[in-house]
Amino acid sequence: MFYAIYRNIRDSAWQCLLDFNIDRIPVSVLSIARNANITVVQNSTARTLLNGEYGKTLTDGKSWIIIYDDTMPEEVSRFTIAHELGHIFLGHDLTCVKYSHLKEFYKKPKSEQQADAFALRLLCPACVLWSLNISSAADIAKYCKIPHNFAKQRAKRMGELYKRNKFFSNPLEKEVYKKFEHFIKHSAL
Repeated sequence: MFYAIYRNIRDSAWQCLLDFNIDRIPVSVLSIARNANITVVQNSTARTLLNGEYGKTLTDGKSWIIIYDDTMPEEVSRFTIAHELGHIFLGHDLTCVKYSHLKEFYKKPKSEQQADAFALRLLCPACVLWSLNISSAADIAKYCKIPHNFAKQRAKRMGELYKRNKFFSNPLEKEVYKKFEHFIKHSAL
């Protein structure tokens, strides 16, 4: 992924945390959706997901609906909703069409990869993980409530950030840290 695209995704996730007053992990994706006037519907109610879909985003150009597979474990559902929020907040072209969060991870187009990257950064902000000394995939999965395969990706990225000591070099990241500071100081992790 080109650095400019990565930076946009990272900054968008940070801005989302700030805009929707998120100050703790696990991040409440339902709170973000509710405050952004995005309707989130379980597929057991909507019955629109096709075989092989975790979730999808629908829009008519005015309002948004995220449908997710509520038969999946909580970690998968949370990641799916965050992924779909990524499509919306990254401005992917969704007008009068649908975007699906497919189970075939290896076949993902760039927009799907970007939505995954957004979801990881939204649910697992690096400065918060660093501040709480959370770096292993198992701990990231546990405390951020995400699927282990994505926690492994985040742990790998955290390793790169630790090597380069790349924390707090961006003003947005500093704002995110300030927003989470009370939680970090009073966390019993």
